[in-house]
Amino acid sequence: MKPSIFARISEGYESGKIDRRSFLRLCAAAGVGFSSPYFQLSCSGDQLSHEEDKADALGPKSAGLLRTDQNLFLQDIGKRFSNLTLRVISEDTPPSKATIKLMREEFSPVTGVEVEWELLPLDRVLAKIGADIGRRAGTHDVFYMDQAWIGRFYNDCISPLELMEKKDVAYPDYRFNDILPAIVKHVSTYKNQLVSIPYDIPIFITMYRKDILDDLQLKVPGTLEEYMEVVKAINDSLAPNVYGTTAAWKSGHYGLECNMTAWLWGHGGSIYAEKGQSALNDENAHAAMMYMLELGKNMAPGVTTWDWYGESESFAQGQAGIITSWCEYFPVYDDPARSKVVGLAEAVPCPLPNSLRSPEQCSFGEVPGVSHQGGSSLAVSKYSKHVDAAWVFVQWATSSDVTTRACVLGGGSSPIRLSNYKDPRVNEKKRVGAGTTRHFDIVLDAIQHHMGTEPHLPGWPSLATDVFAVELGKMTTGQQGITATLDKMKYAADSVAEKLQRESRDDGK
Repeated sequence: MKPSIFARISEGYESGKIDRRSFLRLCAAAGVGFSSPYFQLSCSGDQLSHEEDKADALGPKSAGLLRTDQNLFLQDIGKRFSNLTLRVISEDTPPSKATIKLMREEFSPVTGVEVEWELLPLDRVLAKIGADIGRRAGTHDVFYMDQAWIGRFYNDCISPLELMEKKDVAYPDYRFNDILPAIVKHVSTYKNQLVSIPYDIPIFITMYRKDILDDLQLKVPGTLEEYMEVVKAINDSLAPNVYGTTAAWKSGHYGLECNMTAWLWGHGGSIYAEKGQSALNDENAHAAMMYMLELGKNMAPGVTTWDWYGESESFAQGQAGIITSWCEYFPVYDDPARSKVVGLAEAVPCPLPNSLRSPEQCSFGEVPGVSHQGGSSLAVSKYSKHVDAAWVFVQWATSSDVTTRACVLGGGSSPIRLSNYKDPRVNEKKRVGAGTTRHFDIVLDAIQHHMGTEPHLPGWPSLATDVFAVELGKMTTGQQGITATLDKMKYAADSVAEKLQRESRDDGK
């Protein structure tokens, strides 16, 4: 196939002048095949199977298409790494499952590199990474990093900036600067050091039942006060069939802490103030806890037993009228196999904060914002025995093409690159149905303008879950009051900060 023909086809696809099905047909007619045995079996000329259409969403820069720069690069690099096995560990999420599918159909067949990818619950990922690093065993070549862990593991990863200097293993058209800068700064950076490559970015948005607001003649809330008014109006009119709102308030679960921070930041509070001192018992924090408990009066009785699944499921089953939580829930609500509210939910920005503390007024990289983010990244272990091959894999997995396809395959998860949000394959899914992306404009706005980031310090993961989520659980179940809860959280937060500062002084001696 002449490059100029392929270039014209690619340009037509990327500009939206031709759709994906036409793009694949034109490629097939021009002699461009598929590198994976899966596609060699499923695609022939104009005969595009529904399963292929659904499963891969190939684009003009897919390594799964023969003769693309990406395909040729992986074929060539595979000569260096053939018969090698990489080991990856990550949380069990839809984007990871989708990337694994693409890896088996594309990355491994083209390169000859086998990848053993272990999917686990988030807490077990943390435990395994900690054990691997503690032994410096190099058991895993690539780590999945929750944004909360960057401060703990940054010294055990190879900086991507260092790896980007290796031009012989540079993935074609990788374009690191296409990754949204806010994500790079707040998900993958610690002490101004780039630790990893962003991988996904779950973030809080507001989702509401349009039919309910229309029936009750309620306007979409834009402020925290308006949000409370809408929650109460729904609850007063429709409970117990439909409650005002819902949440993940299970004691000891990270979801409870995440819920708390959104309201804390929205009321002008923060976990830390300047100079590393906790601000968790100031008047802003008190106002936030009062707001949170008032919301709780308009939730189903079971909310204190729900984790993230229970929270999402309650809305999907029509038990709540409005929710502020993770954007990755939204596609579930449009899925007929999982939801009773298909086509009834709409996405809008989180309520505007009453006031907002600036990052300069906080410590340890904390950035207040009602749109709490829970992003993750991929890092190459400093103890890996296959650093170059691991870096090639990370680049492939976080490239624009693969992150777009993982998003479409993964049910409308939140991607990391600006190009993802503009990609025709993503825009094709902006309609009611499973895997919808019709909430993506709101997600992008949240990332760029409203994102809240927890403190990045080594002791944060255990502080947030083992202390904050436990004390908050006592508060939400009425076992202790607001003042006692905040005082205990402040004491623990100060202890963690003082330990870090003491260790920093000792290291400086």
